[in-house]
Amino acid sequence: MRKMILTLAVAAAAALSLTACDSIDLTKQDQAATGAEAPAAAETGNGTPAAAGTAAATTAAATVAGVKVRDDATLGKVVTDWKGWTLYRFEKDTPKPSKSTCEADCLAKWPYVPYAENMKIEGVDQKLIGKVTRADGALQLTINGWPAYRFAGDAKVGETKGQGVGGVWFAFTPEGKKAQAVTGDSGNGGY
Repeated sequence: MRKMILTLAVAAAAALSLTACDSIDLTKQDQAATGAEAPAAAETGNGTPAAAGTAAATTAAATVAGVKVRDDATLGKVVTDWKGWTLYRFEKDTPKPSKSTCEADCLAKWPYVPYAENMKIEGVDQKLIGKVTRADGALQLTINGWPAYRFAGDAKVGETKGQGVGGVWFAFTPEGKKAQAVTGDSGNGGY
């Protein structure tokens, strides 16, 4: 009898344990383990919270391993981070000397790209890659002297929704210039 009660108690405990496990959201555990939150990734497009300051940039630094070039159907060749997110320049910044003017609320929409030593560089002349020290002491990537940013409105890799925003935000070309729409053939057969 005692054996039967013990067996039933163990079976009931196992059933309760399995029922409780059913309600665990493993996606939250996976996100917690990686430090990612789905809403923040959707807000900024880079997996970091839409917040200004060093903490967001430090998190972003871990995801930026370098720069490379991609062909865009509308803009031609544009510079991206190593994961393929389009990089932008802000016309209110200055290239010589390099100075970033995007602070506070601006950084929520335009998170800066942190500079990382020994980053991978593909398709951009190494001499054009540099860094600028931001007001908070953090290092920001520069391309041809211009500070580099991402756009929170780019929800997925390859988007260029930040191009031309406010007439002051432009995707980078591999030369560090502002990207312009590629003009097609004027109908004369290319001659």
